[in-house]
Amino acid sequence: MLYDKARIFVQGGRGGDGSHSFRREAHVPRGGPDGGDGGRGGDVVLRVDDSLRDLQSFKRKAHYKAPRGTHGSGANRHGADGETLEIAIPPGTVVTAEDGAVHDLVEPGQRVVVARGGPPGRGNKRFATATRQAPRFAERGLEGEEGWLELRLKLLADVGLVGLPNAGKSSLLRRLTRADPKVADYPFTTLEPHLGTIERDERQLVLADIPGLIEGASQGAGLGHDFLAHVERTRLLVHVLDLAPLDGSDPVANHAVIEAEIAAHDARLATLPRILALSKADLVPPREAQAAAAAWRERLGEDVVVLVTSSATGLGLDALVGALFERVPVEAPPIEADGEALAEHRTFRPAAKRGFRVERLGEGSYQVIGEGIERLLARYDPDNEEAMAYLEHRLTRIGVIRALEAEGFEAGDEVEIGGIVFELDPGT
Repeated sequence: MLYDKARIFVQGGRGGDGSHSFRREAHVPRGGPDGGDGGRGGDVVLRVDDSLRDLQSFKRKAHYKAPRGTHGSGANRHGADGETLEIAIPPGTVVTAEDGAVHDLVEPGQRVVVARGGPPGRGNKRFATATRQAPRFAERGLEGEEGWLELRLKLLADVGLVGLPNAGKSSLLRRLTRADPKVADYPFTTLEPHLGTIERDERQLVLADIPGLIEGASQGAGLGHDFLAHVERTRLLVHVLDLAPLDGSDPVANHAVIEAEIAAHDARLATLPRILALSKADLVPPREAQAAAAAWRERLGEDVVVLVTSSATGLGLDALVGALFERVPVEAPPIEADGEALAEHRTFRPAAKRGFRVERLGEGSYQVIGEGIERLLARYDPDNEEAMAYLEHRLTRIGVIRALEAEGFEAGDEVEIGGIVFELDPGT
């Protein structure tokens, strides 16, 4: 079974805490601060691995957390950074984050950082100045980024075989390649896409048998809603059309149904080159098959190659293979993401969230809301007066105090940040 969807939770490692330490040596009565910094938390990285073919491994494990950074210590010893956690994914995986960011990963070795490790805390050595020679506080490390990711695999195939259920796509793929899809005389025999390869003149093409589509597939009917996405990366479509449908339906109407569903799913697919393979020619008289091919050539024009084929007898298959290699370009088009061509092994890094707002909760009570401000407060111990004094200095430089004063704040009023309430007295 092909697993082409998965949902995983990723979390970057927490940053290590800075050390609150002072130099202690014999004959050194005034040893200064020597607390080292913590280590940065490990990142969570997705890496394209060409040896993988689907997302099956994520059915067994859905939570991934990178190692944390270690704490700093005395004698200016810094903590070690957490190791990067790499998660292997198959080529062709589309990753969608909770904030809507989309990463289209197709090239082997391509990497994307999906959860950055938490920044480390600085040791008290970092806060020593001419006027604060013995700082008795250090920073805490912060939690890494976290969130759910939606993974969707879109097959990397040069040619997509499309058509109504039981049109003969699986038989065609089996005859042209070494693939072994299930073949039977009832609709919806194929319940998942199958891949096969054909080779000629030192070239190789990958063919994908897309499960049967029906009317309304682009809106979720039948199997098409799940598998239409697999034709998005193809460079040519082979529309397999049954010359003698078992249900007596009109081949012209059947052709229109599939073409309409493909265009409704993705307008780009409507512009892809086409080959019309009139299948199961062994079930109709040869004269009737040739007459049908002539009618289709007149209907579709010179841009569409129309071939009469039979997977049972091999009729027209050599001509079909020749047309595939002729019409699929040798050079693949450049892969694009966000409207730009991808650089080799490009790494995507999400931007940090900034900004804050101030709300008045009542008389002498205010709230500051903003992820950056809340993470800043999380770095310091609210019970440490020296740390809170340093925090007030930082809030003044950032502009938080000015924004509070614009709302009527006065020294000594209560301020809530990240669920912690404390008094601010910037004038002291």
